[in-house]
Amino acid sequence: MSIEKDIHQVRKFRNEYHKAVVNIIFSGHWALEHMKELLEEAGISTHQFNVLRILRGSKEPLTTLQIRERMLDKMSDTSRIVDRLIAKGLVTKKVNQHDKRLVDVIIHANGLKLLKQLDKLNPGIDAITARLSEKEAIQLNKLLDKMRG
Repeated sequence: MSIEKDIHQVRKFRNEYHKAVVNIIFSGHWALEHMKELLEEAGISTHQFNVLRILRGSKEPLTTLQIRERMLDKMSDTSRIVDRLIAKGLVTKKVNQHDKRLVDVIIHANGLKLLKQLDKLNPGIDAITARLSEKEAIQLNKLLDKMRG
């Protein structure tokens, strides 16, 4: 086999499923890097941003276990993320009323203020998917949700 044929074979994907997985991985990293750049100025990580958004969307305080259930990245150390947000004055903790072994996490006014400022970044966040029509974004969401099961 010639070198050109060898190179051509290496570049091929095994099938469309393989190509889809590689595309998802690289697209995910690409989008994550854009998000990191947007959040860098605010001094928070994407994980911290996710926790703040979860807390803002909740009508009541959440335990770290409840936050973890709602997080996209299940491998994250929720307690460590919360502790860093406490150090930044963005959330507070208190003992859970019903179970003294649990701790409730409450978004602080500073956390809400930061999220309000970050909401202004939405055009930058939207730019990540600017090449997709709304119909394509809806379809992509359905496909990704379906893939994750």
